[in-house]
Amino acid sequence: MQHVLVTGGTGGIGSGIAEVLLSRGWQVTVTGATEAEVREAEARWDGRVRVRHMDVTDTASVSEGFRGLERLDGLVTCAGILLKDREWDIDGFEAVIGVNLVGTMRCALAAHPFLAASGGAVVTLGSMYSFFGGPHAPAYSASKGGVVQLTKALAGRWATDGVRVNVIAPGWIETPMTAAIREGADRSREAGIMARTPMDRWGAPREVGQAVAWLLSDEASFVTGTVMPIDGGYSAM
Repeated sequence: MQHVLVTGGTGGIGSGIAEVLLSRGWQVTVTGATEAEVREAEARWDGRVRVRHMDVTDTASVSEGFRGLERLDGLVTCAGILLKDREWDIDGFEAVIGVNLVGTMRCALAAHPFLAASGGAVVTLGSMYSFFGGPHAPAYSASKGGVVQLTKALAGRWATDGVRVNVIAPGWIETPMTAAIREGADRSREAGIMARTPMDRWGAPREVGQAVAWLLSDEASFVTGTVMPIDGGYSAM
């Protein structure tokens, strides 16, 4: 049975990805940044997936999260934060870069020996902000742009090891991170998003998961270094 580790898989898009991979026969391990997240996920998953604590900003924590794995065929890096206006403060800026970009690299490096042994693949998590600037979230925008370039660099470096590395760029997905827009008092922002989304709806985490499942599969065996928007056409407008 193939084994995948999904960082940040205790909630949001990561949880949706984990559900899809589980339904397709993968053995799934998800990680959470806090013990509270781990406990909640353990109760929700009820033994169907393995749940581990992992702070992607800490090398020792990441190493511990990978310790004891007998095999790894896929890594999906979903751990991420968004601090919005706090990112205009240098401490907030560095915190977001540390999780979203440096954390992605830290986990990829930890996973590489396993994936080189199995001929596995990595899928990183970009965003629409990989392409468009976000004046309300400069660090998030910079980190997601960086994830795209990091993914291309890893793809080129690790191709000779038989490890493929691709990045997905979700658009506006129904997650806790977007709840304030979907449920908030300012409906004009949601209307603007939908006006630019040809499919005129929010995406579901499972729809992101379906794309990830394909990129991890042998059906994508000649695909590496690519960026796949999953956005209902948002980036085409």
